[in-house]
Amino acid sequence: MTDDKSLFSRIDELVAEEHELRGKHAAGQINDEDEHARLKALEVELDQCWDLLRQRRAKREFGADPDTAQPRSASTVEGYLN
Repeated sequence: MTDDKSLFSRIDELVAEEHELRGKHAAGQINDEDEHARLKALEVELDQCWDLLRQRRAKREFGADPDTAQPRSASTVEGYLN
């Protein structure tokens, strides 16, 4: 079971990693390809976290149990705009 607090905590961790990654890239500690690959993975996981948080809020708003919300696959979450 994932609650809102743990979702926000994970989002904070991912954002911190993104900032660290950009700093390492700027300092020449990692190359463009490695930075791009990890940034993409971070973006996907962040999108999944935000999606799950939105599901939980919607369920709560309409009287359903937010703990029944389930993480969606990367392909589902990333395909919303397509």
